[in-house]
Amino acid sequence: MQKFVKEFPVLDQYIYTNTAASGLFYDSLQEWRQEHDLDFLIGGIPMKKKCVGLISETRTAVGTFFGCKRENVALVPNFTLGLNLVLEGLDKRHKVLLLTNDYPSVNWPFESREFEIFYAEINEHLEQNIQSQIAKQQITVLALSLVQWLNGIQIDLDFLKNLKNEYPELIIIADGTQFCGTAEFNFENSGIDVLGASAYKWLLAGHGNGFMLFTDAVKEKLEPKTIGLNAANGMVNGKESIRFAKRFEPGHLDTLSFGSLKFSLDWLSQLGMKKIGDHNKKMSIRTKKIFSEMNLLEDKVILRNTQHSTIFNIRGNDAIYQHLASKDVICSQRADGIRFSFHFYNGENDVDRIVEILKTAL
Repeated sequence: MQKFVKEFPVLDQYIYTNTAASGLFYDSLQEWRQEHDLDFLIGGIPMKKKCVGLISETRTAVGTFFGCKRENVALVPNFTLGLNLVLEGLDKRHKVLLLTNDYPSVNWPFESREFEIFYAEINEHLEQNIQSQIAKQQITVLALSLVQWLNGIQIDLDFLKNLKNEYPELIIIADGTQFCGTAEFNFENSGIDVLGASAYKWLLAGHGNGFMLFTDAVKEKLEPKTIGLNAANGMVNGKESIRFAKRFEPGHLDTLSFGSLKFSLDWLSQLGMKKIGDHNKKMSIRTKKIFSEMNLLEDKVILRNTQHSTIFNIRGNDAIYQHLASKDVICSQRADGIRFSFHFYNGENDVDRIVEILKTAL
């Protein structure tokens, strides 16, 4: 693990606890990107044509990494665009369940369309709240973030799988942006029908790349409206033979951005997602215990007995935030608090150092 951590030069200067805002660049990725652009500088258009295969390789890499059939993977610039494309093909007669105060790019696309919408509260009883609303309101679509951006509450993944078994016709649409890259995950066994994510956070792939994953079953329930020549692989006569996932790729895809995604997936696989997941779980349990004992977390976070993510929003004003910044701690102000987010390149010493800094400010 340590040799991989050395790839992040920013860690020599700062305590970086802001992956929920943006993942870090690392040396190996930067070198690959430089080589890619240098090849384009020297080789021009012929080089770019040769790189077309890189997009296909990225699609394969995403499918392998997340346990999804390659033909059901769509490459998109970001989750927000991908979700909006999905909703253009979703029947507006659906009854949709959202989470109150979920990430705006999850809720707004639904709220701006003509769906009948209901909400479940995000608290220590999140799963029960969802179950109750689905039964009471006869919900047909559940859309949610797997990890909440404000406070790090993570949905019980086994709950989603069981929910799908209980309601097989329920369409579950999930934003994995704050989850994908933090632990092992198999899409086909998850119970989720549509999973999307931007890859610039926990997957460390830089900006401009993301993906949407689909089950075979959900393809029968969506009628995507988007189309373009790229979806037909540049074949003018290929309009009628475009496969489902390619409808979400109507225009060209940037080989630098999506090549970066493939590179990072391969790099994380080399490190080992089980190792990353075990590290992050250990960090989560320890950090939650420490912050709870300091009375810094919301009750709804403390009272949940399911796995929490590595995102924590503590009670703290601007003065405390500025004090942390003066001590070279990079974090974010979110809602009425201060948000820390820890990845595999953070260690227990980072948490301990933050605690000592907080004790001088509280």
